[in-house]
Order: sequence, then structure tokens, then C-alpha cells
Amino acid sequence: MPPLAQRNLFHDKVRLAVTLTGIVFSVVLIVVQLGLFFGFTTATSNLIDHSNADLWMTSKNVPYVEQGVAFSERKLYQVRAVPGVADAQKIIAHWTGWKRHDGGQESVQIVGINVDDSLERPWNLVEGRVEDLKSPDSVILDELYKQKLGVTRVGEVFEIGGYRARVVGFTRGIRSFTTSPYVFTSFKNAQNFAALREDQTLFILVKVAPGADLQQVRQGLLDHVKDVEVFTTGEFSHMTTFYWMFTTGAGVAVLIAAVLGLVVGFVVVAQTIYATTMDHIREYGTLKAMGAPNSYVYKVIMKQAAISAVIGYGLGMIVSVFVVRGSQAGGAAILMPPSMAVAMFFVTLLMCVGAALVSINKVMRIDPAMVFKG
Repeated sequence: MPPLAQRNLFHDKVRLAVTLTGIVFSVVLIVVQLGLFFGFTTATSNLIDHSNADLWMTSKNVPYVEQGVAFSERKLYQVRAVPGVADAQKIIAHWTGWKRHDGGQESVQIVGINVDDSLERPWNLVEGRVEDLKSPDSVILDELYKQKLGVTRVGEVFEIGGYRARVVGFTRGIRSFTTSPYVFTSFKNAQNFAALREDQTLFILVKVAPGADLQQVRQGLLDHVKDVEVFTTGEFSHMTTFYWMFTTGAGVAVLIAAVLGLVVGFVVVAQTIYATTMDHIREYGTLKAMGAPNSYVYKVIMKQAAISAVIGYGLGMIVSVFVVRGSQAGGAAILMPPSMAVAMFFVTLLMCVGAALVSINKVMRIDPAMVFKG
């Protein structure tokens, strides 16, 4: 015969279903809210995090990647002369206008790269090749923004910043935090699309030679190149994320929603488990009338909560996986890294055990004589 906790839990199938529904709802709610937060933070620094650079050189007082300020591309030669620099390339990341076939205008972020170099390249290509960007006026964009930009297939021609642009490929999963999609092209094309002079760039990406000290190379760049700032990739990524997520207020709203998801999840779980405990209050009174110590009753309640947590977590994660996958086709991605999935197990267990502790206070005050009353 199974232990009392299991018999008590599985005896009333309807009550068990209600309890598990509350837990599953809470798990999915928390995953969605936290996943949106992680998705937004990842999107803010996508371009930086996927570069193979160790250092980013910018003009003075550039707060984030979308706010680059043009400087002379001749600084590239000064950078390459600094000891410890294995590779250095200039890139452009700049807002400009995309003209649809129907005459509508959309904002895009042009990313101009050296096609022959690996410091910055479009990733997750599903159609076309990076080398196709060597052809005149060619661009690559993410398939997520096809409808927004009016694109249906490779080979279509549009207008960017008053210049001809031909689509040669598509990526998958490269989201921008703003409503302006990334559009990859060659450096020369980007200068035209973004209306920059031929001798200007917005950033220089640096790869440090193997064995060279990163901070020494960084200081060497600051000593040899004037009127610039040099950040590690991690620092510049953090700066960009912090700006979009907190300075603009957008991230605060998402973070508050995530916290509210935790609170609502706990309240729902607490209510369902408390109701389950109260439904069996006479059984607990019977146990106490038979001489069972409070510790035994506590053990039964806590075990029920733990079993509910494990089952609810399992069902909730199954639903969450489908929700996360479904979000990949939308504008706002929900991310659930493995560490978050593991953390959710302990969060669910904590919610259920915490809810059980609330109901235990009621059980402590049970008068065993209630069993013999009508």
C-alpha cells in the first residue's frame, strides 16, 4: 500500500487536477516572463556577442552599439601597428531607411562588414552565402522580417538610403531589440546606404594575438590612437544591454513583469495547495486524535507538496517548451537556457513547499475533538 501522502494526494483525482493545473499555470507564466526578459537582453547585444572580436574601438562617449559616431577609417592602420593586434577590421552599424515595393518606408540597421574577414559576419544562414555579399548592392536579412520589409524571395531589389539593394540571402533568429531589423552588407555598400563619407567608419574590431595580454593591447591602442575609446566585447555588450534595458525603461517593465510572474505564481500555488490541505482537514484531525505527532502530519503535507511540485514542474516544462518554440516565429523571442530550466525546478519546489508551510499553520491549530463532532 502506498504511503499516506500519495494516497491522500491521488485519492481525489479532481482536486489533484486542480492543484496541478495551478502549478502548471504558474510554471508557464514564470517561464514566459523570465524568458521574455532573457530574450530582450540577448537581442540588445546580438551584434556584439556574435562577433569574434576581443576589443571594440569607438568614438568618444558612445553609449551603445546603435549610437556609433563616425571617425576616420585611417585609424585602422594605426590599430594594426599596435603590438599584440592579430587582426583589425572596420565595421558600420547605422540606422537608415528601407523602401518597400508598395512605397512604404521602414527603418533598418545597416551592418557593413569586410566579407573576407571573420570578425563580424551574419550567422545562422538558411539561404545564400556570406560570400554573396561581394556582389554589388547585395544584402542579407533575417527571414523573421520578410513581411515587415515586403520581401518574399532572394533576388528581389529594393532601395536603401536612396541606393539599390538586392536580397541575396536570409538568416534565422537574428533579432534586434528595436523595431529596426539588421541588414548585413559589404562595408562599401554600407557607406552608401548610411550616407557616410568614403573615409569614415563607426567601429574598429580588434582580435588580440594568441598569448598577448588583452589589457596591455587595450592600453596600447589607447596610447597610439587618439580620440577613441576601447572596450572589451563583454564590456561593450553590457553597456548596450544596460542602456536598452534600464536607461530607456523598457527592460524595467519586462523585469517588473517577470517579478510579478513569480508573485502571481506563488499566490496561485499557495491557494491551490492550501485548498487541498483544507479539504483533508478532518483526516489530519483523525491522525492527531490517534496520537500522531505534529511532525508526522507536517511530513505528510510537505511530501504531498513535493510530489505536486515534481509532477507540476514536469507538465509545466512540457507546455513551456511548446510556448518557447512557438515564440521563435514571432517578434519577441522567449528564451529558456538549460540553467533557467534547472532553476525553475527549484523555484517550483520552493513555491509548493512555501505554500505548504502556509497551510501547516492551520493544521497546527486543529482540535482532535472535531473528528467526533457532527
